[in-house]
Amino acid sequence: MEYSALEDREVVELACSGRESAFRELLSRYEKPVFSLVFRMVRNRQLAEDLAQEAFIKAFNALGSYKPEYRFSSWLFKIANNLTIDHIRKKKLDTVSIDGSPHAREGDEIDRTRLDLPATGETPEEYTENRELGGQIEEAIARLRPEYRTAILLRHVEGHSYDEVADIMDLPLGTVKTYIHRGRSELKGLLAGVAA
Repeated sequence: MEYSALEDREVVELACSGRESAFRELLSRYEKPVFSLVFRMVRNRQLAEDLAQEAFIKAFNALGSYKPEYRFSSWLFKIANNLTIDHIRKKKLDTVSIDGSPHAREGDEIDRTRLDLPATGETPEEYTENRELGGQIEEAIARLRPEYRTAILLRHVEGHSYDEVADIMDLPLGTVKTYIHRGRSELKGLLAGVAA
């Protein structure tokens, strides 16, 4: 069966009816984005692979509870995000990668303009400065509370809308906006301290 023309909800229906190929299609569609999100939060390839795999297992086991009126991707990212946040809290991991995983989707980079940071340059000098800045941003994001870190990553790295971030984090929209605002403020303060 050709799945490329089907919407996610249709593939989910086929998976729920027992079609193994539908499960493989969902995995194929979302393996890289889920891994990318988790990797940016834990910054450890093996751990990210394990957590992403666990997220898919949880999602596939709970597929019957998925409501088709919601986006499947948001539902899946919510499962991956919650699993990763739980792991971070248990292990007290505090690292994150702005550059993302080696498997991040093309064009996945932080929107530095939204963080009021300089855009990436073209010359070797600018490239070096921006790589250094990227390292400073990475360290600053790693110091944020997990909730702020997740909101910043989902909004500015993964490019989700505020509504999608609220859905993924299972929080009211106002709370997400507050987290992003506070996260940006803390980042500016942390980065100003580095520049001083």
